[in-house]
Amino acid sequence: MRIGWPRQVFAQVLIAQLLITTGVLLLLTGLFLQPLRTQLDDQAEHQALAVAQTTAADPQIAEGLLTTRAEPGGPVQRQAERTRRATGALYVVVMDRRGIRWSHTDAREVGHRVSTDPSIPLHGHVVLQVDRGTLGRSARAKVPLRDATGEVIGAVSVGIAYSGVQDRLLSALPGLLRYAGTALAVGACAAFLVARTLRKRTHGVSVADISALLCEREAMLHAVREGVIALDGRGRVRLVNDEAARLLALEDGAEGRGLDEVLPPGRSRDVIAGEVTGRDLLTVRENRVLIANRMPTPDGGAVVTLRDRTEVELLGRELDSIKGLLDALRAQDHEHANRLHTVLGFLELDLTERARSYVAGLTRARRACAEEFAERVRMPMVSALLVGKSAIASERGVTLRLSDRTHLPTGLIDARDVVTVLGNLIDNALDVVGGGRAARPVVEVEAFVERDTVVVRVSDNGPGVPVELRDTIFQEGWSTKESPAHRGRGLGLAMVRSLAERYGGTARIAARAGGGAVFTVTFPDIVSRPAPATPYPSVLAGEPS
Repeated sequence: MRIGWPRQVFAQVLIAQLLITTGVLLLLTGLFLQPLRTQLDDQAEHQALAVAQTTAADPQIAEGLLTTRAEPGGPVQRQAERTRRATGALYVVVMDRRGIRWSHTDAREVGHRVSTDPSIPLHGHVVLQVDRGTLGRSARAKVPLRDATGEVIGAVSVGIAYSGVQDRLLSALPGLLRYAGTALAVGACAAFLVARTLRKRTHGVSVADISALLCEREAMLHAVREGVIALDGRGRVRLVNDEAARLLALEDGAEGRGLDEVLPPGRSRDVIAGEVTGRDLLTVRENRVLIANRMPTPDGGAVVTLRDRTEVELLGRELDSIKGLLDALRAQDHEHANRLHTVLGFLELDLTERARSYVAGLTRARRACAEEFAERVRMPMVSALLVGKSAIASERGVTLRLSDRTHLPTGLIDARDVVTVLGNLIDNALDVVGGGRAARPVVEVEAFVERDTVVVRVSDNGPGVPVELRDTIFQEGWSTKESPAHRGRGLGLAMVRSLAERYGGTARIAARAGGGAVFTVTFPDIVSRPAPATPYPSVLAGEPS
């Protein structure tokens, strides 16, 4: 069976670390041995130089070279051999200016010319080298031999056996190998511990599996229709999938930046940062209703999932609108039945003119109300909303009227946002004053344009809003009423503020003179510039808070 490269990450890391450690030790050993060999060669050459200089400084050698002949038993040979035996040198050769040996380890070589060129030391220079001669390879030194006057009369050549240098080098190898083996063992133990830790972290999966898991993770994160945003322990964005970037309206390059850099202050940032806790938390971002859930991670970070509930919320609002329309139709049906009974009574009493006058008066009153709305509000969508809300207000016994300042011309870029804001504010006001706490419940609508800014104001004579709650009521999820079965409450006023802030405007609340509350929303430059893109259609009636 062929043994192949292991698939597990820990095994690959272990083998790679062992190979790297072994390679590094071999390299370091080689880098250490080469300077050691050079150092030992230098020591041998300088040892040979010291012996040669000591021999050349011996006056008996110079005197013998000048006064005797080159003979195997001559004084120069005897003195040179004594020096060789005393220093352990391989040879000590004394030569004259002609290159004739006066001493040699082999006495038969005395009187013969040397085998190498003696010109350099005979010219007064020193030679240090490792070379091969008649006695084998040696580290040699050649120095000039001078007489008492300093004149060069010959040269001295001393050799140190090179095998002695190699023996010293080889003798140092066992110690080096022991150190290298110890370092290798320590490195192997460390590599094993690292690999075992890595095995626990990777659960024994292979490198190919990790690569496939990463690819599948990226594909899954960007394919799901649920937003996912991951934060590290310092609150920086670590990961954002495409859906989260769309739902939160994040710009490119959000990863690696702090959460406060990519999201403006508000509930959305507080929910994602974990400052608001709970499950299925509602938040509004760029006219989208989102449900957020936050799960902490062991490293101190968190993963937040976001679900888009805008379509469900819009369907719920449409149900509320339909319910309101049904209530209005039911009220009108009841009112029409009473009026028909009145007309029938006039006719049975043979009061034809009275019946004609009564019907004409009703028609004129209804037409006058609709014409007043249409004349002062030139936006059909907004005027239609006001007509419908007036019927619902009438059924609840509430007077819905327009202020004298109300006037909305044509030309607004997107009237749907104005309709959404008015619908929410009027519904809130009708809920507040319709409970019978006011003797003559009144809701007044004021809408006008002032320097390219649309101002929408809805006031009522209800109990008003305490000062400490005037910021709280604009938060998502805040409501004083029980939620219906099909959706939650506490989003209407939050969406009003979100729409106003999209245009750079404001949404605020104040006390009404004589009691009650006044809601004021501004839309700067809505007349002269296009409104921001709205991904989902607005609804006519908002959610009462």
